[in-house]
Amino acid sequence: MSKEIEEGLEVKLDFTKLKKVADTGSNVVPAVAQDVDTGEVLIIGYANELALKTALEEKMATFWSTSRNELWIKGKTSGDFLELVEARVNCEQNSLLYRVRLAGAGSCHTKGKDGKARLGCYYRRINEDGSLSFVENME
Repeated sequence: MSKEIEEGLEVKLDFTKLKKVADTGSNVVPAVAQDVDTGEVLIIGYANELALKTALEEKMATFWSTSRNELWIKGKTSGDFLELVEARVNCEQNSLLYRVRLAGAGSCHTKGKDGKARLGCYYRRINEDGSLSFVENME
């Protein structure tokens, strides 16, 4: 991922993401991680049957990395785990909600000005004029 996409203030949404996921041939559903205490949406990924089974067994948010085609236990590399409090499914059973508690500095792989992982991945706001700005306390 480029620094301009991750840190820049120009909107460059990847509207082809779902097609790219579909093209991997992986059988996955979207999985959203939400802070159980604050309600903040921290991250969205994808889960297959193995990821869900692992999440429930390990009590840690687990995804299937569609770019690396492998199991991804959030925090295994960074140490910023997301403790799984509960997993929920939507009415159509085509997406998951992981209700989690942070067990580290944050959940995003990008870093704030302090050099620590950002709390969540949604740290920029789209303004009315279409520009981006950083959300306070998440920079």
